[in-house]
Amino acid sequence: MSRPTAAWKRVPAPVVDVLVVAVAAVDVWLNMWEHTRLGVALAAVGCAALAFRRRFPLGVFLFTLPIALMQDIAVAVLVALFTLAERSRNRRLLAVCVALSAVAGSTPWPLAEADRTMTLVIFVYSLATAAAPVLFGQLLQAQRDLARRLDEVEEAREHERALHAQAVLARERAQLAREMHDVVSHQVSLIAVRAGALQVAAKDENTEEAARTIRSLSVTTLDELRTMVTLLRASGGRDTELSPQPTLADLRKLVDSSGIHAQLTGELPSAVGTPTQRAIYRTVQEALTNVRKHAPGAAARVELWQDGDGVGVTVTNTAPTRPSLSLPGSQQGLIGLRERADILDGTLESGPTAEGGYRVRLRIPLGAD
Repeated sequence: MSRPTAAWKRVPAPVVDVLVVAVAAVDVWLNMWEHTRLGVALAAVGCAALAFRRRFPLGVFLFTLPIALMQDIAVAVLVALFTLAERSRNRRLLAVCVALSAVAGSTPWPLAEADRTMTLVIFVYSLATAAAPVLFGQLLQAQRDLARRLDEVEEAREHERALHAQAVLARERAQLAREMHDVVSHQVSLIAVRAGALQVAAKDENTEEAARTIRSLSVTTLDELRTMVTLLRASGGRDTELSPQPTLADLRKLVDSSGIHAQLTGELPSAVGTPTQRAIYRTVQEALTNVRKHAPGAAARVELWQDGDGVGVTVTNTAPTRPSLSLPGSQQGLIGLRERADILDGTLESGPTAEGGYRVRLRIPLGAD
């Protein structure tokens, strides 16, 4: 049932109008009682008016009404009634139009005396005939209203499902925040405490410096972890922006406290936006972390640069001087950096160097903020 309806809707409206006018004209020519000059003129006007029934349904019905005087059942009148019923919600107007059509259909033409009983029978017959397209048009209008209501209900359900998904996500974030706070925070706190104790008890300068670095990094990690827990518990609201945000001004402190021999060179213009500064900071942070984990004893160089309409950073480390410990790694840090670069229309390249080290290079257009 739906396939023919869809096919019919694909037919252009002008083609449908031409077909309707042609069918109505043929019907008038075959069924008109007398082809008088006046009758043919009125019928021609009524049939031609059907082409404008969508814009002026009531006016077109009135133009087709004289055709009902000249034949028993006029296709033009029925089409005009259907169009009016399909577009109008005024039930009184529709009832008046049905009555006018029945009166016109039961009035003898040319005007003359007729049997009252027969006239009444014809009136009832014409009334039933005129009511049929009106009922069908109202039914089609109700169907469209119902389809529109169903679309609204479906949209409401989609919105409800989206809200439910957000609620589930909020619960998962809250659970993740609890786990991070209870497990990770506890372990990092123990690392900081042990590092502080080692710093106090250290007898040589290198051990004391290493313990101080571990404790400093642990405290920084705890601060960032608490910020992330706050972000997760806020469930993605507007007031969840990480604060304070790292900027290029924090790079020097990051490099100095990295626990490795690292050098920072170069500078960037002040026009660099906050998202770009944050991306550069996180790239340097991840690269230096990877050097500590996978290249013990290596030196690193952090170079800030600008080339035309882009800015970036390159972190290059030398080959490790001693075997690395077996530490877990899933490359998720580099994946996250690539996603951050993609958001800013930038690129992130990483890979080993010919000397046995490793290089990470980030480039972001200046206008990406």
